[in-house]
Amino acid sequence: MARLSGKVALITGGASGIGAATARLFVEEGASLVVADILDERGHELVSELGSRASYVHAEVSREEDVQAAIDAAVRRHGHLDCLFNNAGYAGVQGRIEDISTPGFDDTMGVLVRGVFLGMKHAAPVMKRQGGGSIISTASVAGLRTGLGPHIYSSAKAAVIHLTHSVAMELGESGIRVNCICPGGIATPMLGKAFGLSPDRADTTIPLMKSVLEKLQPIRRAGLPEDVARAALWLASDESSFVNGHALIVDGGLIGGRLWSETERGRGMMRGALGLTDT
Repeated sequence: MARLSGKVALITGGASGIGAATARLFVEEGASLVVADILDERGHELVSELGSRASYVHAEVSREEDVQAAIDAAVRRHGHLDCLFNNAGYAGVQGRIEDISTPGFDDTMGVLVRGVFLGMKHAAPVMKRQGGGSIISTASVAGLRTGLGPHIYSSAKAAVIHLTHSVAMELGESGIRVNCICPGGIATPMLGKAFGLSPDRADTTIPLMKSVLEKLQPIRRAGLPEDVARAALWLASDESSFVNGHALIVDGGLIGGRLWSETERGRGMMRGALGLTDT
């Protein structure tokens, strides 16, 4: 089914992980596509795989000229822009608050917040002229709950969620929908690199990551890039035409609270400690 037939999309951070999975799905569903990333070799390999409806541009999303050039390239090549997926990201600076460097803070916020802002800023006039569009950004459940990511990453993702809500109220009046996706634990190279693995090892240890992630939420499997890609497909398509200012959680129930099995185990331990037995 070609749910994006005739539509043009730009995906930042599109060369690997969630971005690459979304690029494949969007092309499969009929979209023409521009992939933007700093991983040039992977980006070129991906668009070669995807065929003539896909192209690649180098873009560092914290640089305004790169973001504007990527959007201009999409419009120049295809004539319009129906969907912008602000997906580029990384775990950023980590550590205890007293150990976080100011340059690390600036770099992390530059990619995770400034990059989203710049995408919205430069996509907005294009979409206003054509009478509509969909802007999607990758946030995180770490922006909704503490303890699920590093301090600055979590704060940046919270900012993305609130920026989404705020900009949706402005651009919705021009027929432009602005939404974000909040993934939970997704087995991607970025997650491995967040734990200190080299890029090569992060690729090869995804099966191990899956074995850990499948234990963290009620849905007993790891989150996959394809899970987020399908959410992005829905938000990019006309099927979500009345959805605006929404943070779509894709986490298998991770932030819902304690697992029921853990709650029952804790209840049993408490009753045992109190000398009670179930009847």
